[in-house]
Amino acid sequence: MGANQARHHVPEPTMAEAAAIPLNPTLGQRFSSLNQGQMLRLALGVALFVVIAVIGLVMGRQAEWRVLYANLSDKDGGAIIAQLSQMNVPYKHTEGGQAILVPADKVHDTRLRLASQGLPKGSVAGFELMENSRFGITQFQERVSFQRGLEGELTRSIQALSSVQSARVHLALPNQNGFFREQQKPSASVLLSLHPGRPLDRSQIAGIVHLVSSSVPEMKPEAVSVLDDTGKLLSQSGSGPDGALGGADSQQLQYVQQIEALYRQRILDILEPVVGRQNVKAQVTAEVDFSQSEQTSEVHKPNQTPDAGTIRSQQLLESSNPGPAGPSGVPGAVSNQPPGPNAAPVNAPAQALAPAAPGAAGAAAGAAAPAAPVSTRRESIINYEVDKTVRVVRAGSGVIKRLSAAVVVNHRSETDAKGKTTVIPLSEQQLEKMTALVRETIGFSQERGDSVNLMNAPFAQDKIDLPEVPLWKQPEVQELARSFAWPLGTLLLAVLVLFGVIRPALKSLTTPAKKRPQLDAMLAEEPDRPQLEAPEDTPAGPTPGERALEDARKLTRDNPAAVAGIVKGWISGEGQGGALSNI
Repeated sequence: MGANQARHHVPEPTMAEAAAIPLNPTLGQRFSSLNQGQMLRLALGVALFVVIAVIGLVMGRQAEWRVLYANLSDKDGGAIIAQLSQMNVPYKHTEGGQAILVPADKVHDTRLRLASQGLPKGSVAGFELMENSRFGITQFQERVSFQRGLEGELTRSIQALSSVQSARVHLALPNQNGFFREQQKPSASVLLSLHPGRPLDRSQIAGIVHLVSSSVPEMKPEAVSVLDDTGKLLSQSGSGPDGALGGADSQQLQYVQQIEALYRQRILDILEPVVGRQNVKAQVTAEVDFSQSEQTSEVHKPNQTPDAGTIRSQQLLESSNPGPAGPSGVPGAVSNQPPGPNAAPVNAPAQALAPAAPGAAGAAAGAAAPAAPVSTRRESIINYEVDKTVRVVRAGSGVIKRLSAAVVVNHRSETDAKGKTTVIPLSEQQLEKMTALVRETIGFSQERGDSVNLMNAPFAQDKIDLPEVPLWKQPEVQELARSFAWPLGTLLLAVLVLFGVIRPALKSLTTPAKKRPQLDAMLAEEPDRPQLEAPEDTPAGPTPGERALEDARKLTRDNPAAVAGIVKGWISGEGQGGALSNI
């Protein structure tokens, strides 16, 4: 027994100290009574519980991230990240750095602050190139800068489309020279990179072509070529050498579709109030003539009488010419001789002329020369207006040549007093009235060759058997589970730590000592225990329990220090077997 006391290093308290051990120890005494393993489990459980609580609180208050900028170049992305670091704005970027994310409550404020600093600058330069003009720039360099700026602005406009991921625009702007009689026209080429699964339709391609052609002076839409990133030509001019359309135009097809949709909607609007919604189906086919023809005719009426005619122009010519002069003088040789020299002096004084009698002068002249004959000519030209009618007829484009309408009306349903629903076909009179309504609605023309066919038939009710989706596969259930997965998981883990680790350790602290009543029974002179009747065949004498109890009393009286060690071992949690081995 001495060896056992040395092995456990148990001091030997007195009997008074053993009796002074409290029945209800304090919390500090209970903590001190825990062994090393129990204290380690308690500390680990408390630490895990605190960590889980902190993680749940942090994840619950985590900010929602939104896209600040997307599809950024490496240069712009690096400049924006450097500026965000200076502004102390938290950020993160996706794989590849194509998008930068910031907290949702700081998206708009951050964009405005970055825009004030000119970020992002963008990889495409526009007319801002003209702002950095250097002194002494040549005309060629200025023209090149203007062309680059115009290409950049067109690229930005095209990239604004939702289907276009990136674009490049090449402009061919010839130098205009006033010495050339025929100037070369500008042209353009557009290269598009589309988002996956977002093709461009014909109208969008036509819009890009007209956008480029309208932005450059004297550029025709036929001079714009649009290609995709695979090298496929998307734009087609569709015009021949003379400018005429060589095939069907998208605008013409759209015009035909609009006409058919208009007439179809008219039929539905007039019949649905009569037969009910979803009880009538209509289709209209329109033949439209887009050919352009011109006819010129000239008609002349019969000539009218001169009195009733209208004079357009009149010309009158009159001329009077004297006849040739006849011979004059005295007949003979003297009159045939040329006149001699003048004998009068050149500077002789002038002599006054005596007035002669009028009759004498006329007689002398008449005697000297006879009157010459006069020839007269008169010419008159009158032009009358001729009746003529010129008529030019140009046939309009987009004229409807023929309309064909097909209408199907569902049977009429009736419900009797018992609630039974029966389907009844329409009568002939009702069908005739509906046909007349359809004809008046589309503007039926017999001369044009229009046709209307109205039929009454029951509509087939197709039963759509939708596969039953399990509850756990439904999208709304999955979304709800994702939203509650983290809080519930954190709570479950905290409960497991609380009830699996912390609670057993705390329970060992709050459990009172159960070994003290045994010690009191050992110390009592007359233990209070129930008396059991001994069997009749049992010999008289102490029972094994009485002998053990008597031994315990004797041990308590002889060696109270050992009994105090046993009680202390029970309170500290040591096994009962180890304590009994000390006896």
